[in-house]
Amino acid sequence: DALAAGLLLVALPGARGARAEGEEASKAASKAAGGALKVLVAGATGSTGRLVVKELHEQGFDVVAGVRSTGKAAETGVDTLSNSLATIDVTNSPEDIASAIPAGVDAIICATGFVPGNPFKMGSAAHAVDNIGTQNLVKAAKLAGVKRFVLVSSILTNGRAIGQEKSPGFVITNAFGGVLDEKLEAEQVLRASGLDYTIVRPGGLKDEITDKVILAQEDTLFSGEVARANVAAVCVEALKSGASVSNKVVELVEYGTCINDSCPGAEGNPGSDDRSTWFSS
Repeated sequence: DALAAGLLLVALPGARGARAEGEEASKAASKAAGGALKVLVAGATGSTGRLVVKELHEQGFDVVAGVRSTGKAAETGVDTLSNSLATIDVTNSPEDIASAIPAGVDAIICATGFVPGNPFKMGSAAHAVDNIGTQNLVKAAKLAGVKRFVLVSSILTNGRAIGQEKSPGFVITNAFGGVLDEKLEAEQVLRASGLDYTIVRPGGLKDEITDKVILAQEDTLFSGEVARANVAAVCVEALKSGASVSNKVVELVEYGTCINDSCPGAEGNPGSDDRSTWFSS
């Protein structure tokens, strides 16, 4: 996908503090502890999405795999790791998407992303999927009464505002259809939506875990890589952690992958593979 292709070439602000939002997050966390939380994964057949499905399945969640193709679900094994399938195409209208969301879904994890192809169409593809598509899913979640939303985005989405627009990571990744600018617009819509959200911004995506996970505040990691399996694990832990990660942005890379001094948020942080510590403060 564009995130992997770009970043491989080269956290936590205070909660908004609304009591009702914290109570909703705690309720979701409590339900998750009992294994009853019903979670829709959008982009479930993608390289990251299928690992999110696997992680949820292994932890006993009621998993709804949001797919565009049931054939692809069977091909990737997502159909056997989920409790049910839902036909979800984020380029459809919010109303159409909402009608496809099964009753009783408590949370959505959005792991969609355009796949780079024709260089002359990457801009329109990134806009349709990573920007408008995510906005459509956010609006559909509200229409369907879903309360919790976890979005897989990217480090450097806010690069222009934090003086990183000329950094290698931003320049190379954004060359893929302006995908970072598109993701930022979608993030802003989610923040303003009233949903209980967590935005997960990984570094460059890779397949193999090589070291411990470093979690950092937003706009503090400007390079680095992280395995898709670790991204999936962080998304699921965010669902389980309730108010501690409600309405927050978290950035993540693996220890030792940052370039020079490009990760101020990781300074002095050796990372951790103990999931219980990821959102403990």
